[in-house]
Amino acid sequence: MIGAGDLKRGITVELDGTLYQVLEYQHIKVGRGGANVRLRLRDIQGGHTIERTFSASEKFQRARLESRGCQFLYREGNIFHFMDKETYDQIAVNSEVVGGATSYLLENGDCDVLLHQDRPVSVEVPVAVVLTVTQTEPGFKGDTATGGSKPAVTETGLQVQVPLFVNEGDRIKVDTRTGEYLERAG
Repeated sequence: MIGAGDLKRGITVELDGTLYQVLEYQHIKVGRGGANVRLRLRDIQGGHTIERTFSASEKFQRARLESRGCQFLYREGNIFHFMDKETYDQIAVNSEVVGGATSYLLENGDCDVLLHQDRPVSVEVPVAVVLTVTQTEPGFKGDTATGGSKPAVTETGLQVQVPLFVNEGDRIKVDTRTGEYLERAG
């Protein structure tokens, strides 16, 4: 058990049978009343965020997650296959668990599979990945005085806004937290 005062960003707790990761923590003291803690939580399996307020004296069940360094092998329908880089065991993960990470997974790419009681609950990708642009409109010199942007589709199907100088076949670095273009990769 962990007290509300010991919570901080990144800790995973179990509430009502669901695993949540703490995104934001705010301690609130109101006049004569007791202190409260306002939490912004992300459902690890569902991906959505919620905000809840708890009494500062409340206790939480801390979830023990095991992170395994894995390599993405291939996708077969709704099942993604990963290989543990230490034991070479294969882990099959449902697309619902993979969630938004599907847009950033490349064959033989590195990622982390989070396990709770030996059951995959989430897939985490690196902060930035390099993807190849498969479809975009051509950009012409002089289109704009200041840097403009245009839509592009990557090899994983991710749609991202890129500068006008990016062409089909170019490799770009994309931030996996925001889905935004960072830079052209060599």
